[in-house]
Amino acid sequence: MSHGAKKYKRTSITTASKPQLLLMLYEAAIKNVRLAKKNIREKNISAKGQSIGKTHDIINELISALDFNVGGQVATDLERLYNYVTERLIKANLENSIEDLDSIETVLTTLLEGWREAVVKYNEEQGIVG
Repeated sequence: MSHGAKKYKRTSITTASKPQLLLMLYEAAIKNVRLAKKNIREKNISAKGQSIGKTHDIINELISALDFNVGGQVATDLERLYNYVTERLIKANLENSIEDLDSIETVLTTLLEGWREAVVKYNEEQGIVG
């Protein structure tokens, strides 16, 4: 990544709203799951471990951002899903399991789509454009 691209990425992250950051986290997690699958296929075990590690870090960030006082049952359900993803990540890493990574990608993609819809609805209700 060029210096300009890194600076742009850093700026986009630091100026993003909380909903945008959430979507960016999901997108990055999915990207890393896909990279891990590619690395397994290419037998690049070190890179696979790095991709899974990055995904794990993102899931930990999502867990730490949960607010059970505000989110109630939704936060509890998300925590369960994130724990499932974490367990599958560990298994995928130990067993080089593309199937487990496929399962993780499905869960994360479903959550991303749901959050995208929620963000659009929230922005519409708030009169936020874009």
